[in-house]
Amino acid sequence: MTSTIKRLAILGSTGSIGQQTLEVVRAFPHRFRVIGLAAGKNIDLLARQVSEFRPRLVYFQDGKSGQGLPDVNCEFLPPEGIASHPQVDTVIIATSGKSGLLPLVAAVKSGKEIALANKESLVAAGKIITGEARLSKARILPLDSEHSAIWQCLNGENQKPARLVLTASGGPFLHYSKARLSKVTIEQALKHPSWQMGRKVTIDSATLMNKGLEVIEAHWLFDMPFESINVLIHPQSIVHSLVEFIDGSVKAQLGYPDMRLPIQYALSYPERLPNPNLPRLNWDIMGNLTFGQADLDAFPCLRLAIEAGKKGGTYPAVLCAADEIAVDLFLSRRIKFTDIACLVEQVLGEHQTVACPTLDEIIAADTWAREMVSRFVSGDSLC
Repeated sequence: MTSTIKRLAILGSTGSIGQQTLEVVRAFPHRFRVIGLAAGKNIDLLARQVSEFRPRLVYFQDGKSGQGLPDVNCEFLPPEGIASHPQVDTVIIATSGKSGLLPLVAAVKSGKEIALANKESLVAAGKIITGEARLSKARILPLDSEHSAIWQCLNGENQKPARLVLTASGGPFLHYSKARLSKVTIEQALKHPSWQMGRKVTIDSATLMNKGLEVIEAHWLFDMPFESINVLIHPQSIVHSLVEFIDGSVKAQLGYPDMRLPIQYALSYPERLPNPNLPRLNWDIMGNLTFGQADLDAFPCLRLAIEAGKKGGTYPAVLCAADEIAVDLFLSRRIKFTDIACLVEQVLGEHQTVACPTLDEIIAADTWAREMVSRFVSGDSLC
């Protein structure tokens, strides 16, 4: 057992994953030290975090200096600078969407240990990021409960698995018809039955886009072909993923649906730390665990994501960008819930892919996709 203090930088510290990461840090002050914090627009919460954790490095989206933060002698750096800083051991990338891409690339090139919750970056630039990680010896540790589960099931195995099975709760609209889905409100979509998450990932979970992105992420994290990655609907959210091996045996990782569990495992790996603040499963009242197939007709975002992943090139980047803008439009009440998938499909249909893109070409595809969504919405071709 090691007693070395791990020095952390948390990008997206005011978001859901960032706040839960800091809860884990509070439970183990002798094991973790916060060196850097980066946030978006929530300056008030960031200021409280800075006062409590006293980081050396700080960033917030709307600031050009440490103005508005407590006077704790912080150095103001962009996220890429924090992610690659020599005093940082582990970078937690807890932002959503495009904002995580350049910091992830910086952290990988610097050979950092990376606890990754931002799936869009790996989806958009998986080939580049995994290639750089091999060169720099950077280690990417998954924070998503599903990928953490696969990672835990693969620990101790020295043969490639036959199949990965990602589970999905199905979100709040599991048994809705297409007609009923078209009337879904923002308030309904933000009420996830199992998990507490940020607004973007909660909507993605409701459309099942999140699960499609996780399929692409699993492809890169575990070097598995898409044909060997499946999705099962599991409403109870107790079995987080399963791994099938060549002899037909299956491992599953189970746990209470609480993101602090995979977060703590990534931060403490290869150890497991006792934390009385984390919930335990009560087997006496567990009840039935059920599994079923996803309805791709009612939830086309899952199909679109898997198709984009298989096509590769700049398609996954376009998928992520189009979805990010479409979700923003839904959250601002400008489009219907079902328009999210329709807009993403329209943009993908217009895209001319670059087969082996550079990082600049991925960023250009992202920009193009965002402009196309806006064009569809402002024109006459909205779904």
